[in-house]
Amino acid sequence: MMCGRFALTATPEDVRALLGYLDRPNFPPRYNIAPTQPIATVRQAGAERRFHLVRWGLVPSWVKDPASFTLLINARAETAAQKPSFRTAMRHHRCLIPASGFYEWRRTPEGKQAYWIAPPDGGVIAFAGLWDTWSDPDGGEIDTAAILTVPANRTIGRIHHRMPAVLDPEDHAAWLSTGDVMARDAQALLKPAGEDDLVAVPVSDRVNKVANDDAGLQTCIEERAGDVHGPGGDETGGEDTGGEGTVGSGAPAKTRKTGTGRARQTDPDQFDLF
Repeated sequence: MMCGRFALTATPEDVRALLGYLDRPNFPPRYNIAPTQPIATVRQAGAERRFHLVRWGLVPSWVKDPASFTLLINARAETAAQKPSFRTAMRHHRCLIPASGFYEWRRTPEGKQAYWIAPPDGGVIAFAGLWDTWSDPDGGEIDTAAILTVPANRTIGRIHHRMPAVLDPEDHAAWLSTGDVMARDAQALLKPAGEDDLVAVPVSDRVNKVANDDAGLQTCIEERAGDVHGPGGDETGGEDTGGEGTVGSGAPAKTRKTGTGRARQTDPDQFDLF
């Protein structure tokens, strides 16, 4: 899958300085953010930007039963404006998702090698995101979101063929301005990061387990032997079947609780990767 894990370890002050929202939330560093967990998002509300916590895994407002709906953690930038699950959000519900970087996996003769991918000098970046609100019959609501992805640049392409859409700071305002910037024009802002904007370092497979959430996950280790199967993330699905497609393991699907309190079946690779 792509993107299936990321981190936000910057201070609340640094995140607010980049994204310029009105609120002053306090949040801890998170080194291993996984689907269905809460993630930070920033939206435009009139003349102000506002900070919101939402569940990672978009559920469109028209879904009748989230328990039977595929978890949408990613959306392809090339087709999101046309896909039923994302087209309304592309028009009206665009957001920024702050991050310090993300993880990806590459196949090697010894197994799959995890990488931490982030700006070379640290700092905060913003993924292009989409959000929506799902309402249950009893009046309860849950806000959810997905990360938009684009074809990988050459640097990341040796690991995976997709990458999150990282917005340039000068494009944040246009991306959020759903009232003034049409979906097709917003789509033009979504492009691979520059070759020098991100670096990838091999890290421990401890990141595979969601329970591990500490700075040691991002420590560089000796890289495993070269790739024999090409970049990781074989596509077996599409935008409306889990985002960019997931890598099936053949193992029985795991049952997880969603933000609605219901259990649902998901691809096991979305939680305990490889």
